[in-house]
Amino acid sequence: MSTETIPAPCVLLVDDEESILNSLRRLLRGQPYQLLIATSGAQALELFEQHKVDLVLSDARMPGMDGATLLAEVHKRDPQCMNLLLTGYADIATITAAINEGRIYRYLSKPWDDEELLHALRQALMHQHTERERKRLLLLSRKQNDELRQLNTTLEQRVQSRTAELQQTADMLDLAYDELRRSYVTSTEVFSLLINQRLPRNKQTNQQVIALVRAFASHIRLSEGDSHNLNMAAALYNIGKLSWPDALITAPADLLYSKHRDTYRSYPTQSETLLMSLEPLQDAARLIRHHQERWDGNGFPDRVKGDAIPLGSRILKLAVDFVELQCGLVLERQMNHDEALLFIQKYSEKLYDPDLIEDFCLICSQQMPDITVTQTNVRALETRRLEPGMVLARNLHADNGMLLLNEGKVLSKLLIDKLVAFEAIESSRYTLFVRVPEPQPALTE
Repeated sequence: MSTETIPAPCVLLVDDEESILNSLRRLLRGQPYQLLIATSGAQALELFEQHKVDLVLSDARMPGMDGATLLAEVHKRDPQCMNLLLTGYADIATITAAINEGRIYRYLSKPWDDEELLHALRQALMHQHTERERKRLLLLSRKQNDELRQLNTTLEQRVQSRTAELQQTADMLDLAYDELRRSYVTSTEVFSLLINQRLPRNKQTNQQVIALVRAFASHIRLSEGDSHNLNMAAALYNIGKLSWPDALITAPADLLYSKHRDTYRSYPTQSETLLMSLEPLQDAARLIRHHQERWDGNGFPDRVKGDAIPLGSRILKLAVDFVELQCGLVLERQMNHDEALLFIQKYSEKLYDPDLIEDFCLICSQQMPDITVTQTNVRALETRRLEPGMVLARNLHADNGMLLLNEGKVLSKLLIDKLVAFEAIESSRYTLFVRVPEPQPALTE
């Protein structure tokens, strides 16, 4: 019995630097790929016409024809060819052109991580195989339908047999489609790791935001489709910041002024623009566009308010703010777990959907509990509920980050009155974590 040999996938590497091509050739040595090498876009197109190419990995910036133009031309000639962009520049125009015109599958940065690049190649070719198999099964289904119509009038028994085969084919198509959807979710989470490479470790937020929205979606029994879109939005919500300079991408939003504040307010729409050309990500892109809207209508970019904000966007804002408050990406001062929750509760009905707050705080406590609030003698109290003799359990900061009182300070009536007066001057409200004196056991005679 003869078996059909499956040819090795053909991978075309394009870069104008010989050293880069040599590094890629060494990395892929021993991999099950047929390699083609080109040092320019024109040479790459010549090889593309001479060979059946499955995947093109191209540098973004090359003299003559850049990577975006090359991948756009490749897509015109063979839409099934997988395109990956490799660049050492965070050039938003180049990336946008490559996504919109070249339909790139992935974007990789120089210098690359070897394992990540190998994984990207395997995943792209697996995605291509799944799509080809889906189309093959679809053509098979149509062919069998034609045969069924021809036999319908005289062969009832055969019709029943064919119907069973068609059902099996339809089930296989459903499985292939489900696998394709899961592949997109996985791809977005992998892509979120690339976003994190632009950030210091203590300001990498995507994985925490993903975990938080996934737990919250499960808790409120969000539908499977809405959960998929929310997970992808959580993975890619800050992709629009990729072109920012390092100083801006790590700066607290509250300290930005003038042009930088305008740049910050544009990132949800930039993120949406990058993703809208990919059909499976369009619903997630809409959630990202509106995740900085506010419940009272004073958010951005469209100033929508209340229930007009998509539910997924409202959930995403809660998760993003909770995580970024603790990373110092919202205010200059980094908040701890409890302070971030108190901030969210304080601005319910102003920034956040009040109907989501209770469940969200419950999930945050379960996902990232803080042991301080479990101490029986520690309370979170507003200034008007303070009593003399209580001891401050945490430093107290003003809204602008200035230290007002140190941990361990014993509160007196005079000090409490000064805090109340300071609130009135600042038009603000503060919550203090204090240790309440333990009750003394009664003396027995």
